[in-house]
Amino acid sequence: MFSQTAEYALRAGIALAQQPDEPLTTDELARRTKVPRNYLSKVLQMLVREQVVTAIRGLHGGYQLRQPASVLTIFDVVNAIEPLQRIHTCPLGLPEHGKHLCPLHRRMDDALAEVERALKSTTLEEVVREPSPSVPLCPGSGWDTEGS
Repeated sequence: MFSQTAEYALRAGIALAQQPDEPLTTDELARRTKVPRNYLSKVLQMLVREQVVTAIRGLHGGYQLRQPASVLTIFDVVNAIEPLQRIHTCPLGLPEHGKHLCPLHRRMDDALAEVERALKSTTLEEVVREPSPSVPLCPGSGWDTEGS
């Protein structure tokens, strides 16, 4: 359902949420997220353009989340990369349907609405802090599950 680009953006967002007080370089993010550096660089540029992350220049520069992970949702990250397309009018352009979706398209839009609701109701911080035997991303990614 989500593109590889959206998946990579989410990985980057989680990595940044795991270490909110220190900017992470593209190289460090690529290592932590297991995303090819050049591809990740383009994803980060998109996230900067959509004001999800901030690029910090200089010797100790890198990337940081623009908002606290407690505020930033999975929806914010995904929507910055590939906006969720809800169905508001008949996709077939049938004039007799207009804004009254047929049962098929209404159910499809209902499913999209549920996905949107789920993504909007989950912050990056919740993902990072959720108790689980599997830590998001990979070991050594900067998140200390013992001290939380």
